[in-house]
Amino acid sequence: MKKLSRLSVFGYGAGDAANSMIISTGNMFLLVYYTDVAGIGAAAAGTLLLVARIFNAFTDIAAGRIVDRVHTRRWGKFRPFLMFGFIPLLLSVAVFHVPDVDPSLKLLYAYCTYGLVCLTYSMVNVPYGCLVGAMTQDAKDRARLGGARTIGGLSVGATLGFFIAPLLGAGQDMQQIFTWLTLAFAVVGSALYVFTGTVCVERVAGAVPRITLSQSIAALKANSPLVVLCLSSILFVTGTSATGAAQFFYLRDVLSRVDLFPVMAGAQVVITLTLAVLLPRPVARWGKRAVYSAGGGLGVLGGLLVFLAPATAPLLGLAGLVLGLLASASVSILTWALIADTVEYGEWKTGVRVQGINYALLAATRKLGMGFGGGVVAFSLAWGGYVSGTAEQSDAATLAIRAAAGLLPGALVLAAVGIMYWYRLTDQKHAELVASLSHDPA
Repeated sequence: MKKLSRLSVFGYGAGDAANSMIISTGNMFLLVYYTDVAGIGAAAAGTLLLVARIFNAFTDIAAGRIVDRVHTRRWGKFRPFLMFGFIPLLLSVAVFHVPDVDPSLKLLYAYCTYGLVCLTYSMVNVPYGCLVGAMTQDAKDRARLGGARTIGGLSVGATLGFFIAPLLGAGQDMQQIFTWLTLAFAVVGSALYVFTGTVCVERVAGAVPRITLSQSIAALKANSPLVVLCLSSILFVTGTSATGAAQFFYLRDVLSRVDLFPVMAGAQVVITLTLAVLLPRPVARWGKRAVYSAGGGLGVLGGLLVFLAPATAPLLGLAGLVLGLLASASVSILTWALIADTVEYGEWKTGVRVQGINYALLAATRKLGMGFGGGVVAFSLAWGGYVSGTAEQSDAATLAIRAAAGLLPGALVLAAVGIMYWYRLTDQKHAELVASLSHDPA
């Protein structure tokens, strides 16, 4: 199969930049917005985030079924959905614009708007993720696409860290900042989705263009590597999402160093670019599972440092957060390559190439992890007695922030690494089963 062009790899990365304008903004700032701007209590906000992510997991699975039943002659199965990316982007503007009304109406508004974002985002994100398996079956090219995706997503995260987080100090009009930010993202992100849908051509066709429900169920039952990957992913993402959601509180209320947020953003850029270039080498030598586990080990160490670092040694806490970034970026790159491998495994076992539901299940577990991670932080804040707008938090509140940012994520990542012991689809095994598949990729 012909190697992917640089334009198609770049275009795929641009798609996740658009995704991150929705998801990263929410992961980093939605809890802060709900508690400190909209005036929603921490426990209520945590429940909202958890319920929304559980709902989002089901919408991902529904989107996967829809995608598996769609096929167009000109645009293929997945690219047409990207043209509707402007819908969740516009809804994100509404999410970050809660009206000043009765508290119960505020909460109802927040549930409705965020729920709509989750629903419409699934219909764009699931087919976007499926594109990896449809663009190429080459392991190195899939690693390139995974790297491009991570660069695209984290570039937006870095932008938020560099330019937005420092603006959210005391006395700033946070509502105005979030309104203009989400409006700008709606315009730019919509253009990026169209660009991705235009340049990312689908070159690997399934033997069955439209998959029935019974075929999907049979393929999933036979796909043990997918089950293991999903279980590991939900634990890993819960941990990393908790660290991400707690990071602002940790830097501001524990270390008293909000000025370190741009440093974290810079580290994010350097780490992502470096891993995107260097990670294929250790993967080629030791395999995806081994590198996945090594990356997770860094996350465990980072979580311990975040939890134990004294407030008088902020650089030690910063080092823990950087190790967490290393873990998150490396595992994220590998996860998108691993899920594409499970598609071929399922096809090898059943003769049916099921892409939409495979990716949807992984996306659902990641959404659950994001919800659980945000819930962990919110409930920890409520347990510790966090008070929004207070210059100095209580000892119980700072301990809760430390635990949410470091101790609990470290334990969850450790469990995620342990589960990957049962992932038996090695790179060599994958290459053998791809070679044995009957259809000849174009």
